Amino acid sequence: MIEQDTIKLLRECDAGVKMGASSIHNVLQYVHSEKLKQLLSDCRKEHDQLDSEIQGLLDRYRDEGKEPNPIAAKMAEMKTKMDLTVHDSDETIADLMTDGCNMGVKSLSRYLNQYKAADEVSKDIAKRLIALEARLAADIRGFL
Repeated sequence: MIEQDTIKLLRECDAGVKMGASSIHNVLQYVHSEKLKQLLSDCRKEHDQLDSEIQGLLDRYRDEGKEPNPIAAKMAEMKTKMDLTVHDSDETIADLMTDGCNMGVKSLSRYLNQYKAADEVSKDIAKRLIALEARLAADIRGFL
């Protein structure tokens, strides 16, 4: 049970970290403020570092991980492009990113509660990813 919950939690973290990194990548080219650009770039680097840790653990369990839901990812990308076409501003970017961070915190918290038997290393990664998303949402509030 521990190994099964661990793998399931790591898969969800894998999908979440990839979705977060992709979302940041999709908005970076539209950012006007150097401060916002730096906040997003730094967060992207932290996502990449967590992704490396997650991949290492998944490799140890001989699991391929999980890609973000392709429909959700495409819809998020389309919404971003549409919103930024209409309102090309840092405020729009902050709004989009805040919504994404909040969804990430919510879903990862749900998975953390669902897979209670996961090992402590995997739970720690999930908690760090949740904290990273929550911190980004707080850091960009000044741009809303």
